[in-house]
Amino acid sequence: MARRPARADPGGAERRSGVLKIGAALAVVLVAQALLALCLVSAQQLLVPRNMPFGVTGPPSPVVAAVASRGGLDLTSYPDESAVMDAAGRGELYGAYLGQKSSDTLVVVPAKSFFAQTELEPAFLAAAHKLDRPVTVRKVAPLASGDPVGAVTSLLLLPLLIGGYLAAVLVFKAAHGVAAAPWRAAILIGYALVGALLTDLIAGPGIGAYSSSHFWPLLPCFWLITSAVALAAAAVQALAGKLGTLLVAVLFIVVGGPPAGGLGTYLLPVYWRNIGVLLPPQNAVTLVNHVLYFDGNDITTPLIVLFLYAAAATAVIAWFGRVRPARAATGTGAPQLPSPSPGRTAGAPGRRRAVIGMLAALAVCTVMQSLFATTYMSAGHAPKASDLPFGAVGSSPVLAAAEKNISLKVTEYPDEAAARTAMDEARIFGALVPSGGSDTLIVVPSMSDLAPLDLAVRFEEAARATGHRLQVRQYAPLPLVAKDPFGLVQALMLVPLLIGGYMSSTLLMAATGRAAGRWRAAQLAGFAVVSGLVVDLIVCYWLQGFPSSRFWITWPICSLIVAVVAFVAAILQKLLGPIGTLVTVVLMILLGNPSSGGASGVPYLPAFWRDLGPYLPPRNGYILLHHTIYFDGHGTSQALINLLIYLGVAAAVLIVLDLSRTEAEVPTDATEAAAVSVPIGAVP
Repeated sequence: MARRPARADPGGAERRSGVLKIGAALAVVLVAQALLALCLVSAQQLLVPRNMPFGVTGPPSPVVAAVASRGGLDLTSYPDESAVMDAAGRGELYGAYLGQKSSDTLVVVPAKSFFAQTELEPAFLAAAHKLDRPVTVRKVAPLASGDPVGAVTSLLLLPLLIGGYLAAVLVFKAAHGVAAAPWRAAILIGYALVGALLTDLIAGPGIGAYSSSHFWPLLPCFWLITSAVALAAAAVQALAGKLGTLLVAVLFIVVGGPPAGGLGTYLLPVYWRNIGVLLPPQNAVTLVNHVLYFDGNDITTPLIVLFLYAAAATAVIAWFGRVRPARAATGTGAPQLPSPSPGRTAGAPGRRRAVIGMLAALAVCTVMQSLFATTYMSAGHAPKASDLPFGAVGSSPVLAAAEKNISLKVTEYPDEAAARTAMDEARIFGALVPSGGSDTLIVVPSMSDLAPLDLAVRFEEAARATGHRLQVRQYAPLPLVAKDPFGLVQALMLVPLLIGGYMSSTLLMAATGRAAGRWRAAQLAGFAVVSGLVVDLIVCYWLQGFPSSRFWITWPICSLIVAVVAFVAAILQKLLGPIGTLVTVVLMILLGNPSSGGASGVPYLPAFWRDLGPYLPPRNGYILLHHTIYFDGHGTSQALINLLIYLGVAAAVLIVLDLSRTEAEVPTDATEAAAVSVPIGAVP
């Protein structure tokens, strides 16, 4: 019997193609999210001195030998005190030790790295005390009042780096993929000046992160940094097309951002420091820091690197935009005739549309760069405690004296055990336990990376003023793991979770050509489960960023955060189209992430950010992660309820929108969508 011919199934082929596109889009997001988590956490989870430049002079000191024996310092001998002080003043050293006959001097350089100072000073003072050697501390290049922990340099990198990158991406889109148009370099350099000026105005005179005397010296630095990034991105686009935008995002943002070294390059793992020196972000941080605090000394290397990036990129753009087309035209031998008049007339509206599109793209970029400069700088440049929850067991004049210099919200406890219970439940950041003429200050390092140091400094000052003895002790319900001594990991891993959430929705929109679909909620929920597992595996087992006993409870929390952000992004994209991605970025990254409190803690946020945080997912996600890992889930009820409300309402709305049949196609290129969404917020 003759075999019947198989019937064509165009619908089935189309469905299979759609499934493959969706799978490929989500795989791209998963890889980007995993790479971002790996880079961010591995670069910054363990910030300790590594081959840190340190000067010594005078007779050999047993104090230096005791500290150096633990490793981490690269000692350089200087002939006299003047030479070592000059080197410290130029920003070449993180500290120095001046050996003398009767007493020694420890030189610290806070502007080089505030966190390096917090490592070096206690180590040297403890060693000197043990060896019964008198030591005085001298500061070189102290930090400004508007930058008490040295955060300004790294915060300035955010708008400069992301502004330059987005300018290249959005101009490329507005030019319909013509990456090497001859005018493109000039436009990007012009935008870089505008972006640099706005960043300088916002951070300096606007917010007061640095004095007005630094406005003009920093402006050309900002211009160079933004130009180098924008031009390099445009050059890679000229070489690799649309894929070039994603490549630059990976190189400059995902890989280049974490080793920028805003907290001190010699606190980074050695391999990350060596990677960073080849890329613009680390050179940008060094340039800005040395202009801001070291009178522009020792900036030759970062200037050369940034100028090389800008010059090489300009040459590539010129080659593809002018030289190669001109040679190709000459090689044909065809005469170059002027276009006829009708062609010119027909082309005029197109040119006007291109110009309008370009201006609109640059306007969007200007707004985004200004927002990054405003939000992150205003939230984090000068952390100062306000109503810091604190416990007291009995009365002490030390507490009254300390409250003159730090804002505390004091709760009385009947005994030390009750105070420790409050610490176990994440209700207080520390406690004072008086005992006769000697008081004990208990601090909780797993609550905050900044509060223990802040409390110790203020209470030690108060103890000296009142003539009391003070002992400082650390206490944590679950001690910080060896590879997360400052409790930074949860704040770092929050970033890839947020980005993975809205990036998954964005690339699904690009892959399907629609902002929603019948199975969109299920697809995003499935991705959230997998991506939460991947981030959890990388941070817990690969990087050992938190105790393995918390692996299983951390997985659903990570997935919950991803799902909430993904559902919100999908709703906004359904209602607003591709611009919904930008709105999501504003809500989750520009407003939500700065208001999360991060590793320093909510009490160190300014009032606006402290009050805003509870209404947005990032604050709730961070508290749920952090308190579950280090405080057995105490104090997480409100955060969990808020996230579940977000999830339930967003899922219901998204399902209703998915079932509607009024969906219009959204023309979005997948590579372009990935390139735009990857870098936002990826620089810590």
